[in-house]
Amino acid sequence: MSTRRHFAIFTTASLPWMTGTAINPLFRAAYLAKDGDKDVTLVIPWLCLRDQELVYPNKIVFDSALEQESYVRRWIDERIDFRPSFSIKFYPGKFSTEMRSILPVGDITECIPDEVADIAVLEEPEHLNWYHHGRRWKHKFRRVIGIVHTNYLAYVKREKNGQVIACFLKYANTWVTRIYCHKIIRLSGATQDLPRSVICNVHGVNPKFLEVGKLKLSQLQNGEKAFTKGAYYIGKMVWSKGYRELLDLLSKYQTKLTGLEVDLYGSGEDSDEVHESAKRLSLVVNVHPGRDHADPLFHEYKVFINPSTTDVVCTTTAEALAMGKIVICANHPSNEFFKQFPNCRIYNNEEEFVQLTLNALSEQPAPLTDMQRYELSWEAATERFMEAADINPHPTEPRTHQTSRISLPAFLRTRRLKQNLEDASVYLHQALSGLEVTRRAFGVVPKTLQPDEELCKDLGLTPPAKRRSLKFKLTT
Repeated sequence: MSTRRHFAIFTTASLPWMTGTAINPLFRAAYLAKDGDKDVTLVIPWLCLRDQELVYPNKIVFDSALEQESYVRRWIDERIDFRPSFSIKFYPGKFSTEMRSILPVGDITECIPDEVADIAVLEEPEHLNWYHHGRRWKHKFRRVIGIVHTNYLAYVKREKNGQVIACFLKYANTWVTRIYCHKIIRLSGATQDLPRSVICNVHGVNPKFLEVGKLKLSQLQNGEKAFTKGAYYIGKMVWSKGYRELLDLLSKYQTKLTGLEVDLYGSGEDSDEVHESAKRLSLVVNVHPGRDHADPLFHEYKVFINPSTTDVVCTTTAEALAMGKIVICANHPSNEFFKQFPNCRIYNNEEEFVQLTLNALSEQPAPLTDMQRYELSWEAATERFMEAADINPHPTEPRTHQTSRISLPAFLRTRRLKQNLEDASVYLHQALSGLEVTRRAFGVVPKTLQPDEELCKDLGLTPPAKRRSLKFKLTT
């Protein structure tokens, strides 16, 4: 039997949607496969044409999964200096306009054949399992690792009846991660506490940002002017991403911050409102459409201001530090990882924000050491992931199975009781997630228990009607 481990990375989004759950799992797959000693499969959602038009930017759409796979591979190849060997598979998905998220359709565990099922990495395990109806992850895979990306509770609390929804969601997240995952990795303490969880930032930055940082360091060492612009912020332009906090601070301390000019870059549902609020300030606040943070336009800025407290670990903060910039952010669990870097300036109150901003504009950033630069890399992030996930180099773990009915010692009887309780909990979840009326009551997109004919045709799957016919023949 092969001793190579197989990693199947399931995530909730895919390029060209430029969101963290599309980008970070892709980098994780590439770097896990880098040394060639592991088999890696990235499993991403496929959307029908209508949903692609709603989700993907700049009118980018794909006629086939192969076409989208080529796009994804080209994107990652342009950002790393090695050729990773990993597979890409697609599961059927539907876009929920209410949740602004892609939800799995059908049993996505079927994407991985039983004979190679070994380690499943669930990027956003709560999201992937809220409505999961199918094979038990722990029965199919030897080890199931969940990586929590999103602070869902912080977002829903801002909605109507948010406290009530957050209370229910907190329970649902705990429930599905307990029954479907062996281990949970929380990127920071900004996420809710979950069973069998550890806190560890297992994300790195695009190597291109580290290259920019090296260039800026060289310019500073040669006595050149490395930064020609002042302060900026980049992020999805919705109020919950820190724009409200930033504009409130700028409005309140306009007098003390006289002369400050801030450029905001982002696109989103609240763009028009952000633009109008910025116009009312006496300070110069320029609002621009969203752009890729790797754009050379951003290389010249010296100060990155990020007051957001809804992130888990802000990717743009890590990228700004990698580029050698000074970062100003709030004292919040989501920023704990960044406190080790001297260019990260943490404020505890509004007065500190003002003083740190003024200081940053008049100072030069501290040069990153080789070790600090390494800590931001995907090589280091991959090492942290392997350690936090507690994965044995060789496939020795048995898959979860029913304990035989024989006389057992007390500690094994206790373990068996826990397993029976978990079995009952899984049964209840499967029963609820298998009813269309229940699924709709909890906000799922209608008719997503099985992929429809369009998704089946796109992905070469057996249509639901034929599945039912085949199942009937096999049981009669």
